[in-house]
Amino acid sequence: MSKPILQTIATFRASLLRIAPAKMLLLGYLSYMLIGWALLSMPFAQEVAVSALDTLFIATSAVSTTGLVTVDPGSSFTFAGEVIILLLIQIGGLGYMTIGSFTVLAVQQRISGLRTHAVKHAFNLPDDIKPAVFLRAVIIFTVLCEALGATALYFIFSSNGVENALWSAIFHAVSAFCTAGFSLFSTSFEAFRADAGLNIVISVLSLLGAMGFLIVVDSWRTLTGQTSHLGFTSKVIVRVTLWFLLIGTLIVGLADSTIAALPASERWLAAFFQTMTASTTVGFNTHPFSSLTPAVLMIIFFLMIFGASPAGTGGGLKTTAFAALVGLVRSTLKGRERIRFFKREVPIVKLQSATAGLAFYCTLLLIAMFILLLTETGAAFEVVMFEVISAMGTVGLSMGITGDLSDIGKIVIIVLMTAGRVGILTFGIAFAAADETREEEQDNELIL
Repeated sequence: MSKPILQTIATFRASLLRIAPAKMLLLGYLSYMLIGWALLSMPFAQEVAVSALDTLFIATSAVSTTGLVTVDPGSSFTFAGEVIILLLIQIGGLGYMTIGSFTVLAVQQRISGLRTHAVKHAFNLPDDIKPAVFLRAVIIFTVLCEALGATALYFIFSSNGVENALWSAIFHAVSAFCTAGFSLFSTSFEAFRADAGLNIVISVLSLLGAMGFLIVVDSWRTLTGQTSHLGFTSKVIVRVTLWFLLIGTLIVGLADSTIAALPASERWLAAFFQTMTASTTVGFNTHPFSSLTPAVLMIIFFLMIFGASPAGTGGGLKTTAFAALVGLVRSTLKGRERIRFFKREVPIVKLQSATAGLAFYCTLLLIAMFILLLTETGAAFEVVMFEVISAMGTVGLSMGITGDLSDIGKIVIIVLMTAGRVGILTFGIAFAAADETREEEQDNELIL
């Protein structure tokens, strides 16, 4: 290359390094959403005519791995369109920096400082885990899980007479692992409520994706003797996730009259799956959520807010943020000077992130609900709240209003899904105004 071109490239890279990681992640996801929007708008991708706003909604939902849909993907898009949706889900689930950086790593055997910086920020990696090692583990683990999941689902779908069983198996395996919730079936998995095999496969894939790649790397390092035990973060994720699943399943199975009325062989399977799908933010369902009682919906709200984990495919707030907040409340009530959780001190910077994230989450929740309650006049309060929390957590569950949203309502949900994918706090940081310079801070003379 000529010297001017090399200088231009160097200048461009330097300018990227000056961009805050939060803004870089947001711009990256937005670019893929727009690319997906353009591709899905092509005639070859559509089985029937889909409006521009609905196409943007689907593209955003796929990249954000949410699963909320305003049109049925299975009947609205051609096979090419479904492939595009699946690719967007994969990019969104793994993170666009993961795929791009792994490709560079495979070719050059190293990744640049820019990509290293972005990957560490995107996954909140601890300092002792190298991004290059992490990326290889993520890709290998993802391919292995999705391949095994697709194989198992193929036999399940084939035995149940599902058309195009192989494609359905691949699509739903990727959608489950990426906790996207996109389904080629118009009623999700309600027809498979009593199928233990499908429930188990989808649950395992969803849990592996939602609990996070950090646990995979941490477990591998422990098994290979690189460390003597799982890290504190991994222990918190595993324990909190298990408690969420256990308590949630018991409450849903006992407190909801529609699930309690099911045959004994289906009751606890349905209770677990609905708990799992909210907690992992995968968004599939084997039982209609519109029939759940208000008391159970409160539990589902909580699980959708805090269920996923850092460095995973889920969105919204995280199990670790919940742990930090619990530690803060308990230590404050007990009069402790230091904040602890599981007998470990929680750094003040993590507490600041958890509380700031919760505060910004509540702010977005209130603003979005206010707008939607104005525009979606026929929807009940709890239905609107369910939709907003589902979008912010990239869960994809709905009580049935997604397809009937107004144009303004769709735009609001698009913004919320984007915030959930980037990360609630990261989304806020990306739009935050620059802090005052030292010169501005010194200019504090107030004339009275």
